[in-house]
Amino acid sequence: MCSSDLISTPVLMLTARTSTEDKVSGLDAGADDYMTKPFEAAELLARLRALTRRTGDISVEESTFGDLTLDMATHDLSCGAHTVHLSGKEFEVMRLLMSSTARVVSKRDLLDRVWNDTEASENSVEAYVSFLRKKMKHIESKVQITTLRMLGYRLEVIE
Repeated sequence: MCSSDLISTPVLMLTARTSTEDKVSGLDAGADDYMTKPFEAAELLARLRALTRRTGDISVEESTFGDLTLDMATHDLSCGAHTVHLSGKEFEVMRLLMSSTARVVSKRDLLDRVWNDTEASENSVEAYVSFLRKKMKHIESKVQITTLRMLGYRLEVIE
């Protein structure tokens, strides 16, 4: 449901396919390393350490859910040809909801992760969810923020 582009998660292929053609095919398909069975645990651990030593940020340019696209660089929320710019807090709330589509996001979680221990209250969360709902309606999205009483919020596609 939610997809992101340009995530640089390291990939290690573990397989019984041992031909050079299979190895080349796996590496060309995007694997960062390729190990064939049987293998020694010490070698597997060393290869995992090597893959995770990489420095650099994971680069995500946009996130999508249903007909919505959130541009991480510009803070624009789009649906088809319609686009609206989000404020800083609106963007952070939407980013968190779009990255958590498989679960409910509680008000407490939003307060902790978006407002970072400021004196904000649950009313702040409710206000920003309301702002987002209006903007989503304005760009004619079929996605809505659903309130689950006593639990929190989640995104849903409404047909």
